[in-house]
Amino acid sequence: MILELKETRPHGTKEYPYDQCFIHNVRHNFQFPVHWHDEFEIIYIIKGSLKISIEDRDYTGTAGTVFLVNPKELHLMGSADLSVAYYTLLFPLEFISFQSKDELEQTLLQPLRSGQLLLANEITDAVLLNKLGNLFDEIVLLNNEKPLCYQLKTRILLLTFLSRMMEQGLFTVPKTLSRTGRQKELLIYIQEHYMEDITLQTLANEFHLSEKYISRYFKEHFCLTFSHYLNHLRLTNAQRLLETTELSVTETALRSGFSSVSYFIRMFKECYGISPLKYRKTVYREIK
Repeated sequence: MILELKETRPHGTKEYPYDQCFIHNVRHNFQFPVHWHDEFEIIYIIKGSLKISIEDRDYTGTAGTVFLVNPKELHLMGSADLSVAYYTLLFPLEFISFQSKDELEQTLLQPLRSGQLLLANEITDAVLLNKLGNLFDEIVLLNNEKPLCYQLKTRILLLTFLSRMMEQGLFTVPKTLSRTGRQKELLIYIQEHYMEDITLQTLANEFHLSEKYISRYFKEHFCLTFSHYLNHLRLTNAQRLLETTELSVTETALRSGFSSVSYFIRMFKECYGISPLKYRKTVYREIK
C-alpha cells in the first residue's frame, strides 16, 4: 500500500463514509510516505512497535497505544518491527455531527471540522487508553461483522469516544499557524508536477532554495529522499492506470512521469515484487 501526499482513494462510501484498515503480517520494513486527508484518523496499535510523525512531531507507539490525527494534519508512519499490528479508523467529522445548530454543534463539532479546535495527537493516560481500546475493539468488530444497526452503533461509539476525550480535557485551541506550511507547499508542488521532468534543481528554482538544502530538508522532515518520494507518487499513479485502463506498459510509464520504461519496470518490481504486465494479469483481471 503506497499513499500519496493527499490521499485520493475514497475512505468508505458516500452512503457510509467510515473506513477501517488492519495492517499486520508485514514482511519487511515499511513506511507510508507523508500525507494528509480530510478525514479524522484514529491509529490503534494492537502489538509491536510503530513510529509515527504528526505535524513534524515524532512518536513511538506500542501495544495499546492510541494516536489521533486531525483533518489535514501531515503525518507518516512506519516500522522495522515485523510483528507490528494496528488499526486505522477513518471518518469525516460530518459523520458524527448534527443538523441542529445547538450548543454542542457550535462549541465542539463545528470548531473540530474547521480546525479551530484540535484533539491531542497522543494519549498518555493508562486508564483512558484501556477504555478507548475496549471501545475501538467494539467498533472494529461491528464493522467486520455488520450486525443489525451497526452504522448507528458505530456513530454512537465514536461520539462516546469524543465524550471521553472531552472529560479528560484533551481538546486544544491552535495557538499558531501550522508549523508545516512550507512542507505542504513543497509537497503540493511535487504532487502537481510529478508527471513532468521534475528535479531538485526544479524545486530549488521554484522555492528559491539550494538543492542541497531541499535534499537535506526531505531527509530530515519526511524520513526519505526526494527521489524516493517522487517514485512513490509515480508508482502509485502507474498502479492506478494498470488497474483501470488498457494503456500499454510503455504508455503507463510515460504518463506516470518515467522517461525510461526499463527503469519503470525495475522500480515497479522492487516495490510490488512483480512486473507491471504480470501485475495487471494476475492481481487484477486483464481489461478487455
